Amino acid sequence: MKLSDIRPPKGAVKKTKRIGCGPGSGHGSTAGRGSKGQKARSGVTIPAWFEGGQMPLQRRVPKRGFVNIFKTDYQVVNLDGLNRFASGTKVNRGTLVEAGLIRKASQPVKLLGRGELTVALEVEVDAVSRSAAEAISKAGGTIRLLSGKRVPGTDHREKR
Repeated sequence: MKLSDIRPPKGAVKKTKRIGCGPGSGHGSTAGRGSKGQKARSGVTIPAWFEGGQMPLQRRVPKRGFVNIFKTDYQVVNLDGLNRFASGTKVNRGTLVEAGLIRKASQPVKLLGRGELTVALEVEVDAVSRSAAEAISKAGGTIRLLSGKRVPGTDHREKR
């Protein structure tokens, strides 16, 4: 036996379909594309949503509402979730991910005022509600907003 004698087993390899090679091949004349029409031509790419020139569904349906592309989607954390941290802990996105309170450290976080806060914490978040800010300062903690905005309830122009 020589290397040149090796062949695949019978039936393992199919003959290639010789399209457009005359009537003897069985795939001559229209070359398996049927007769006429857009799909019979070369270079055809019809998108899945194309409806043959009819007004497409996405243009027939009335449009409603508005989507603000500049909207900030915050990950929400409530005060009662912060009680798991020890007093004096610096709470930021990283520690919140480790604690399982948020999923992504790359997305902004907003602190809301549901529940009671019993420990004094140093909190670094992107946004905070007024009630949450008051509860943190009442517990003896501090807030720093990463956005650079003022903490609600601390502006000298606001009513006290």
